[in-house]
Amino acid sequence: MKNILDRFAERQHTQDPLPLFQQLADHVRPHRPRDAAQAAVHINALCALLAEHAAWRSGLRSGLLALLGARKQVALYADSGILPGTGFFSELWRRTFCKLLPEALHADQLRDTLGMVFARDSDWIWVRAVPDDVWQKLLAALRFDEAPARAPELMYTLGELVEAVQVLSYRIAAMGLEPELLRIEPSLEQFESPFLRQNAELCQVLDGYRQWLGDPAHIGADHLHVGVLLDQCKEVLTRVRRTAAQDGTSVSLTFLVVRLQQNIRRTEQLLQLLADYRDNAANGEVLGHIVLLFKRLVEARKRHNEVRSHIQRNLDLIALRVTENASRTGEHYITTTRPEYFALLRSGLGAGLIVAFMAMLKVFIAVQHLAPLTEAILFSLNYSFGFMFIHLLHFTVATKQPAMTAATIAASIHEIEGGQRNLDDLVSLTAATIRSQLVAILGNVLLAIPTAMVIAWAWAAFAGNAFVSPDKARSMLADIHPLDSPAVIYAGFAGICLFLSGLIAGYYDNKAVYDQIPQRIRQLRLPRRLLGEQRLGRIADYIRGHLGALAGSFYFGLMLGGVSALGVLLGLLVDIRHITFSSANFGFAAVALDFRLTREELISTGLGVAAIGCVNLTVSFSLALWLAMKAREVDFAQRSQFVRSLLRRLVTSPREFILPPRRIDAAAAQRSAG
Repeated sequence: MKNILDRFAERQHTQDPLPLFQQLADHVRPHRPRDAAQAAVHINALCALLAEHAAWRSGLRSGLLALLGARKQVALYADSGILPGTGFFSELWRRTFCKLLPEALHADQLRDTLGMVFARDSDWIWVRAVPDDVWQKLLAALRFDEAPARAPELMYTLGELVEAVQVLSYRIAAMGLEPELLRIEPSLEQFESPFLRQNAELCQVLDGYRQWLGDPAHIGADHLHVGVLLDQCKEVLTRVRRTAAQDGTSVSLTFLVVRLQQNIRRTEQLLQLLADYRDNAANGEVLGHIVLLFKRLVEARKRHNEVRSHIQRNLDLIALRVTENASRTGEHYITTTRPEYFALLRSGLGAGLIVAFMAMLKVFIAVQHLAPLTEAILFSLNYSFGFMFIHLLHFTVATKQPAMTAATIAASIHEIEGGQRNLDDLVSLTAATIRSQLVAILGNVLLAIPTAMVIAWAWAAFAGNAFVSPDKARSMLADIHPLDSPAVIYAGFAGICLFLSGLIAGYYDNKAVYDQIPQRIRQLRLPRRLLGEQRLGRIADYIRGHLGALAGSFYFGLMLGGVSALGVLLGLLVDIRHITFSSANFGFAAVALDFRLTREELISTGLGVAAIGCVNLTVSFSLALWLAMKAREVDFAQRSQFVRSLLRRLVTSPREFILPPRRIDAAAAQRSAG
């Protein structure tokens, strides 16, 4: 490090200091990216050397000023770390192409120079992890107070900051006029828009900064009023988010809101940095702002071409909108009173009845020995139309609950994190979710098995032959065995399909509202003539409330049939096992074998059905809860406390996980009477 500092001190003014800064960064960089302690040790050692030798301090300071003064900086401040306006797929293609063929670097751009100094893709990890006070100590060790107060390179950098704020302000004003934003927030057209007003006000403030750069005696206007206008812009965006959560949103609107928030945040940060520097260039607040900006810019630059981070960030934005709709739907699948509980049981019984007939149709299709693709299409349609029919009859398939209820629980966690409420409400909600799913499963299984038996008996009585052969019956039982077959793995694939169907349901619920599908259905001329305006209106209202559930059911059926076909066509260990269909298959097999089942067969079948159901629910619920929490940026810090509270409730009140408490019924009765 001393040799590098010597070269800084000996550097001629005509030499570019970039290679020396690259060597210095190589020396400070820790061996492991996450070893911030080692990097902090190196930086503290550098600070000690600078404090002892004025020549080294002067050489490094002048090198930094020369590096800044010879490069364009606006793009670094105005673009880095902000979503581009090119769209998801255009940006994805750009990043993918840059992985294959790295983009050209321009040494005259500070944005690219920053990437050259911190050359490794992982450098942002340790740069961000090093404590702020260590970086501030390094800036203080450079002793800029020993340099000319208005060095040309420093004035140039401040001017670039001013221009960057100007660019950000124009972008905020332009995005505030987007038609999609105006449609969600009509007040922007009815009243003076804060997005436009901030630009007019900010232009005057920036003119004052430009005059101050030329004349230090000039005292320009402060940016406090601009801060008020930017706060008004953020309030508009909050209203837009709230409206979008109720009336639906689109990917482009979500991107627009996030880009506006990022531009506003960066504008506020740069304005505060300029104001603090003008008021007192040596105070600690300026150093704090510089360090915070430095860390964000390094991370943004090093992750500029990351494909994974781009996909992850944008999927989180989309998932937030989808899970918002799923969480509202999930409230209908959580029972809190005895009447709701037994209504869900009856709903599950009805679904079990329908699934038994769906399993019968699947057997009919299978015995035809059709071409694999034809068979897969018929299997998929059987599943899809069956699940849609179940929903039309207001019945409940138990395994479709978790993808919805998990989003509701995640929303509850978000409230607890923000309000620091007691965990009792969350434990009660979890207990209600568990008992609701158990009673729905119980209803599905209790009627699926006897209905399948009745179908098999009726077939044998009227057709004169068994519905399934004994060999086929043994095969059905073998497919359910928890140890001798991959039934548990296949149940996991079904759980993934259930999770995806929940996302699809949320997407279509959002689409029905945002694209105003019910209103557009009411304007169809031919259906209005055939059905009448009132009937068409009822259909439109039904579509508004149930399009997501119907679409989720349809696509879930397609996925179940498609996964099985994929396993057959490609010879992969891929198939599905669903608890209700497995229960119906057990009913068919029991009749075919004339109930001559050994104790081991009964036990293995029972355990197999239970294992399939547990995996179906666990996989779909876990994935849905993970996505919902991730989309809301919830870091559940009280996780261990919640687990202890849940186990304590299970020990002290196990009945609550099976039946709703009677006191809720009493409270509900009092409310009804009131």
